[in-house]
Amino acid sequence: MSAKVLAVAFVAVAGLTLARADEARPDAPPAPANEAAKKVTVDINDVRQFAAVFALVKQAYVEPVDDKTLLQSAVKGLLANLDPHSEYLDEKAMAELSEDTTGSYNGLGIEVLTVDGSLRVVAPIDDSPAERGGIKPGDTIVRIDGKPITSENAGEASNMLRGKVGSQVTLGVVHEGASAPVEIKLTRQPIRVASARARWVEPGYAYLRIAQFQEDTGSEVKRKLAKLRDKSQPGGGERIRGLVLDLRSNPGGLLTSAVEVSDDFLDSGLIVTTKGRLKQSDLAFNATPGDLIDGAPIVVLTDNGTASAAEIVAGALKDNHRALIMGRRTFGKGSVQTVLPLDETHAIKLTTARYYTPSGISIQAAGIQPDIELGDLKLVARDTPPSFITGDKPPGQRGNTDDYALSEAMNVLKGLALHRDAAAGTPGKKG
Repeated sequence: MSAKVLAVAFVAVAGLTLARADEARPDAPPAPANEAAKKVTVDINDVRQFAAVFALVKQAYVEPVDDKTLLQSAVKGLLANLDPHSEYLDEKAMAELSEDTTGSYNGLGIEVLTVDGSLRVVAPIDDSPAERGGIKPGDTIVRIDGKPITSENAGEASNMLRGKVGSQVTLGVVHEGASAPVEIKLTRQPIRVASARARWVEPGYAYLRIAQFQEDTGSEVKRKLAKLRDKSQPGGGERIRGLVLDLRSNPGGLLTSAVEVSDDFLDSGLIVTTKGRLKQSDLAFNATPGDLIDGAPIVVLTDNGTASAAEIVAGALKDNHRALIMGRRTFGKGSVQTVLPLDETHAIKLTTARYYTPSGISIQAAGIQPDIELGDLKLVARDTPPSFITGDKPPGQRGNTDDYALSEAMNVLKGLALHRDAAAGTPGKKG
């Protein structure tokens, strides 16, 4: 491909992009001819420089590189330099995106972002090889099978985390706060992300864990809570007097699922708004009547792995005074990505909007501050607070000595439930 042809192609693409942007806003007034010309800000010298680099790589690089590969690399670089979430999706990446939203794939069970030429761990998935291997939110992966991760190969390196079931991979991981990497060997397995699970912590007090927001998360939450209240189920039939909603290390997922789960616990009020440059990016989602737990108090657990869609839920419940947030500041991913198809097998995932909590706050890079902040601690048996022994707790469920945050959440939740019962004139239960 000659430099002249490449330059013409780039100018044509720039013009097409501008035309489509205008067409996306049908209410926009037509721009004068001279104004439309001003919109084309690509300097012809920059186009010539790109064409010169393209030609030099074709002529002098140590190995032959075809035009298609070079142009795809240019597109990937264009998107990668916008933010860590915008990217070019080839056929394989499209399939992986579908796997993420449905919650089934083969790999290590780890959510990562490309940051400064390395892979930053957002969160490992519950009961995955990554979690069992000791990988935690905030860790940095610097090597995969001995190959260093750089800014040039970080996008492709993330694909190496997935692979054939039973195959092994060794990660060089720098734990948060550490100065040197450790080697962690993991075996890939089928990852089926159970988006929600629920259980009784003790009679009247439920625990709901949401690991990721998938297509079926809203309906799964309804089913899990209904099962807790079903008298025909073992241990079921209790009235939910309080709920711990665990969003720790939840890397996010689908915006629509986050809205649905928020609506499950709200009778009214704004859930989230999104705002972008295009008119169709400006949306507002409101709650509809109906609360799955009839107004029982909620404590939401968060940490620095709570991101994106999980932050939408935490922000909606906090700003509507429906729940107390407890734990650590959340990750701070307040942007919305839209998949824009290029053809049947290729697309780009582009950041098209930012989302705002009901109070109008963007949490991008700032996160959501908890109402009650907790350190990253662990209880041992001698630290367990005294509690009433009522004889009605199932074996193995008395206390939460292995989970400091859950133990503290239960203390707060019981106080809120007693206060609510007293205000309503409902007799409380010890526990």
